[in-house]
This record gives sequence, C-alpha cells and structure tokens, in this order.
Amino acid sequence: MIEKKITVPNKLGIHARPAALIVRAAVEFDCDVWVESPADKVNAKSIMGVMTLAASGGTLITVSAQGDQEETAVETVVEVIRSGFGEEMI
Repeated sequence: MIEKKITVPNKLGIHARPAALIVRAAVEFDCDVWVESPADKVNAKSIMGVMTLAASGGTLITVSAQGDQEETAVETVVEVIRSGFGEEMI
C-alpha cells in the first residue's frame, strides 16, 4: 500500500467538478484507490463518495492505493489535486 498526504489547494475545496476529476484519474488504474479526510475515507473511484468528503480548501487529505499500479495511481491523483483543479488557489 502506498499513501501520500496533500493539502487541498483551491479555495472551494473538493466539490462536484474536482470530485469528477479525481474519479476520472483514479478509474484509469487497476487497483483500489482511496481518498481520506479527517472525517472519512472513501473510494476514489466513486463520485458520490469523493463528493461526500466535503474537503474544503486547506484540508489535509490522504490519497492511498493498493494493488497493481498503486504507486502511479497515487501520484496521478495527487497531481490532479495539486493542480488546484484549474480553480483559484488559497
């Protein structure tokens, strides 16, 4: 299992569009991928799960994966988050 911590960098946090971008990245990999906030841990391949995190800007989250391609999966999802989803940054 691989995991990395990252702070949500955009002001609006993880709402519908950022959640969709996370899911789009996660489904590309043949492994289990999770996103965890201080309140919950969800399947990164589930749009409803990722949206329920309601992680606001500045929230420290953990991206983890287990299985084939786990390292690449974590790096890819972290990079999507690091990009700020093309939104205004904190």
